[in-house]
Order: sequence, then structure tokens, then C-alpha cells
Amino acid sequence: MAAVKKAVLGPLVGAVDQGTSSTRFLVFNSKTAELLSHHQVEIKQEFPREGWVEQDPKEILQSVYECIEKTCEKLGQLNIDISNIKAIGVSNQRETTVVWDKLTGKPLYNAVVWLDLRTQSTVENLSKRIPGNNNFVKSKTGLPLSTYFSAVKLRWLLDNVREVQKAVEENRALFGTIDSWLIWSLTGGINGGVHCTDVTNASRTMLFNIHSLEWDKELCEFFGIPMEILPNVRSSSEIYGLMKAGALEGVPISGCLGDQSAALVGQMCFQDGQAKNTYGTGCFLLCNTGRKCVFSEHGLLTTVAYKLGRDKPVYYALEGSVAIAGAVIRWLRDNLGIIKSSEEIEKLAKEVGTSYGCYFVPAFSGLYAPYWEPSARGIICGLTQFTNKCHIAFAALEAVCFQTREILDAMNRDCGIPLSHLQVDGGMTSNKILMQLQADILYIPVVKPSMPETTALGAAMAAGAAEGVGVWSLEPEDLSAVTMERFEPQINAEESEIRYSTWKKAVMKSIGWVTTQSPESGDPSIFCSLPLGFFIVSSMVMLIGARYISGIP
Repeated sequence: MAAVKKAVLGPLVGAVDQGTSSTRFLVFNSKTAELLSHHQVEIKQEFPREGWVEQDPKEILQSVYECIEKTCEKLGQLNIDISNIKAIGVSNQRETTVVWDKLTGKPLYNAVVWLDLRTQSTVENLSKRIPGNNNFVKSKTGLPLSTYFSAVKLRWLLDNVREVQKAVEENRALFGTIDSWLIWSLTGGINGGVHCTDVTNASRTMLFNIHSLEWDKELCEFFGIPMEILPNVRSSSEIYGLMKAGALEGVPISGCLGDQSAALVGQMCFQDGQAKNTYGTGCFLLCNTGRKCVFSEHGLLTTVAYKLGRDKPVYYALEGSVAIAGAVIRWLRDNLGIIKSSEEIEKLAKEVGTSYGCYFVPAFSGLYAPYWEPSARGIICGLTQFTNKCHIAFAALEAVCFQTREILDAMNRDCGIPLSHLQVDGGMTSNKILMQLQADILYIPVVKPSMPETTALGAAMAAGAAEGVGVWSLEPEDLSAVTMERFEPQINAEESEIRYSTWKKAVMKSIGWVTTQSPESGDPSIFCSLPLGFFIVSSMVMLIGARYISGIP
């Protein structure tokens, strides 16, 4: 019998998309941007103490290998020759902090995830050392001093984990965000692995000067970070090294972007003023500000958008960051048991079509943009005896949309020109009720690409366009046209404003729950500072969860 002929599709590019909730590997046709195949593995999150969020770096790395192997198998079943994969890009959850031993290749502690709050007292102590008239941290990094960013997580590891301290003393320690850990491991690890990061990920550490594009000596001294453990900073599009194992051994890794920058590239927001909003574990609105750093007066971050080549210019963005978006759906599933799968949320919300006056502020990790308020905690308010799990499901979706409205309002005030529509992407955009709610609450159209995997697409574009690879053109005339689905507002502006103003009232109620915070010590007295209302609301939520788990109407 004649051998089955392999399909010839021209050059292909792979992308590792390592997120907070899952890892994926996707393969695209570089000429059409068509997604050919992918595989996904969910990643466990560990919560060892109140406010702590960790992941296992070894599990993350293993999930990447698994996704690559499974995707290659699927391509084989489609008669697509994997030798056509000419490059691999990496996109990753940002800020999440890993320290590992360069001699053994083993992590010295779990990855401390971007959502983690254990460093709040570190932040408070450091903030006292910043002169009120000279916030050099913000002016150099574009970031507020917050638990969100890597520098304080690394400081915590240096202060609290003896294995990390010892490895630093013995010159065995390497630090990196998830991109650095993956690239070092995939390019050989202890056998010559490349220790690097790109400008977008470096810009989220609070150690990187976004003007000079270098690690900053003054910042490293301020946080007490030894510079020798930091990765080399490269552009977002160049060959870093070659895959050293697995089905794609020998393929260059040539693209690296933090996930939100990757989505900006994947949405082709290359012009000053173009913006996108990604709905993942959190929610992230980025607006390209071109080659100039724009500093926000309304609670947004200034960050590096991309630098697509060693000799190419750097582009900047304003960013509105929301900590909890898709994570609230996972919480309803895993903690309350209101739903069995994330997809069920749409069905529940559709049953009622309203929250019936119930508002949900999911400030599980405090509030990020535009408030930067670590004292906030999650609340559900406006409950009555009529409220059921469907109303809470609807309120959870509304919460994602209201938080987006807050960062969009801040973006419009900073930029001076209101966005006429919102480009969206990310896993949650498959939820049509969410997309319609978003259009109603913003009162502008929401535009979604038919292929929503724009984060992976951005990483693939950067990899394929790298010097020495050259299989993906980023010239405007060569970029593939994307079909879009459009959601128009369906309620009147007055109703939209009433709902939004009630939401803001609920946000104010969420602020100040935690008045004495020291999750670093694991001190149970933290709960003594919480108002009685917290426990009443918590009890009602647990009661509702319990009733519906047991099927009581």
C-alpha cells in the first residue's frame, strides 16, 4: 500500500502559551495565520495559606513538553509534516517568580504567582523608603509598588527560603519569570540552557528601567536583589536558542512576549491608539502608545508593549490590570460547587438574564487598576431571599464587565480620545452573554476575532518574523485579514449608567476589609480585623453554595 502523502502547507510556527490556568501548544500556518492544531493541559494552583498562590515549576515545564508532543501527534493524524515547524514562540503569565539551581536544574521553591499577596508587609515597609516627591520606582519602571510584581516576590524568597539564600551565596541561583524558566529548560537546562528574558517580561519585574531597557542598579539595590541572578534581556523577536529534546528538537525558539503583549501583537494593534482587552484569569486592557512612554494619572500602568527585533524600536503601552476575571468562574466551580464546568456559567446566567440587584466584587487579591487597593476583599451584596445561584452567576459575569468599564474609563481619560469600539480576545470571549453584557455596560461595540487565540498567535508572529527565521511578514500589507464578530449595545445609556454607579457603590464597600494585613506570618489574627459584615456575607454565600450543591431549591 502506498504511503500516505503528507500535506504541504508551507512554513508553520508553533507557540507555547503558558497561562495561569493552563498550558497550551498551538501550531499556525505562517502564510494565512490559520490555527492547524493545539493541545491544552490545566495547571494546578496551590493555596498554602490565606492570600498565597503558588504553582509547581516542574509541573509547568512537564505540561509544555506534553502539549508539544500531543500537538505533534495530532498534526501527524492530519498528515501534516512537523518538519515544517520552523520556529517556536513563547507567551507566558507575567510576574510569576521562579528561582532555580543552575547546577541541578531544580526549582528551589514553588513559583510565586502574580496573584499572590504574601508580600503586602514587604510592600508597606519599602513604600516608607520612597520619598514622596521622588517616586523613582514608578518613574523608572512605570509600575506602582505592589504585591503584583516580581521584585517583592523575589525579595520574599531571599528573606524566607534558606535553599534560595544558600544557592545565592554559592552562586548557584538563577531567577526568572516563567518565560525564562521555560526557555532555559527547553534549550538544554544544566547542559547549556539559555538564561534570558524579553523586554516585555523584564518590564514587569520592577527591576527594569523601561527607558534605558536595562536592569537598573538603583532598583536592584533598593529591593536588595543581586544582579548576577537576573536573566539577560533580549528583544521579543530573535533566536534565543534551539529546542534540545522532544519531537521538535533542533527547532529555534525565536519569539518571547508576556501574554498581554502577545495578545496586543496577535490583535495587530501596531498603531498608536489601538487597544485590546484580554479575558483570562485576570482582565488586561492594553493601549499602544507608540514609541513614547505615557504615564497615567488615573491608575494605569506604563509598560513595554514589544520590541520585535534586536535592531527594531521599542513600543510602549498603557495597561489597565484586573486581577480576577476568569478566576471568579473557577472559584464558583472549585470553591462553591455552583457549577461543574466553566462553560455552565453561561447557561445559568441565561436562565435569569439579570442579577436581580445582586453585585459581586471579586477582590480576592485586593483591587488592581485603577484603585491599587490591597485592603479590598471580595463581597457579594444586594442579596435577598429571592437570590439564587443563577443570579450570582450573572453577577459574576457582570463583575468582569464592570471592572473592564473602570479601566476603559481610566484609559479614555489618560488618552483623551475615547475608544469607539473594544477589541477583545481570550478564553472567556466564547461566552456570548458576557460579550453582550460588555457591550451594554461600555455602551460601545465589542469586536471579537473569529479565531480567539490571539495570545498564541502574537507569540507565533514574533517567532516567525525573527531574523534567521523569516517565515512570517509583519508588514501591514502582508498581515492576514481577520473576520470579526460584533456585539452592539442593546440597552439604553441611562440604564447602563445606573448599573455602573451601583457597581461603584459595591466597590467602595469592598475597600478596607483588611485593616491589619500580615499574610507573610500566617497570623490568624488577620481575621480579627475583618468587619462582621464580611462573615455575614461569607456565611450567606456558603449557605447558598451548600443549598445548591445538595439540590435544595
